[in-house]
Amino acid sequence: MTDSQHSRREDDRAGAAESDATAGRADVGARIRNDIIQGRIAPGTKLREVALAERYAVSRIPIREALRSLEAEGLVESRKYSGSVVAPSPVDDAEDLFEIRTVLEAATAKRAAKRAAEFHAGDGPDEQWRALRREVDDILDAGDIVIGQESYEELAVLNMRFHFAVAELSGSLSFISLLRQISGKIEWLYSLNLTRRGPQAWPEHREIIAAIDAGQQAEAAEVMARHVRRSRDSYFAMMAERPQQ
Repeated sequence: MTDSQHSRREDDRAGAAESDATAGRADVGARIRNDIIQGRIAPGTKLREVALAERYAVSRIPIREALRSLEAEGLVESRKYSGSVVAPSPVDDAEDLFEIRTVLEAATAKRAAKRAAEFHAGDGPDEQWRALRREVDDILDAGDIVIGQESYEELAVLNMRFHFAVAELSGSLSFISLLRQISGKIEWLYSLNLTRRGPQAWPEHREIIAAIDAGQQAEAAEVMARHVRRSRDSYFAMMAERPQQ
């Protein structure tokens, strides 16, 4: 083997190792995220890197990076003397979160519909748009399947993926960034009312994407706002019934 061949092989191995490490970080972040949202790690719990590394069978490095990412989503808080802890439940902030979502996501859907209208008036969608629309269809189909199987825990993840996809269709980095900042708490609230609202909400996503595809800006904004308001109303109805259970 020549020196250049040996070097290329070493580079390939290093690249594969880096790829595996990146996948591992994403996986452990998703697992911690899911355990917080599903209540398996309670609000206020101290998140010690050593204990989490043992729990998820990884090194401390991906744990540290996952905690940073979860902090950006509002699921984890970093405190000066106690380190990282699970953030308080978003229940107390629910009204504010729904208000923010209504405005933000209506604007996002409107912007996405505007882009679709521009594509209709021009040479048609570019490849990035086409790829995102295929992803949306895949998400919607996957949601139909898990609803049929009553596998509602998976629906919370798919729901957030749909809303992020709409944000990406808007092409606005600001909208994507703002949605990311509250995405963890949105999914947390959604999971609390999942079996009640999930099957009702899912078909509404197809109405939203239909308005976007048609380039109907006002309609897309209104359908999205109505979708979020229905989720808000269902959530608070569920919370009102809790003391009676």
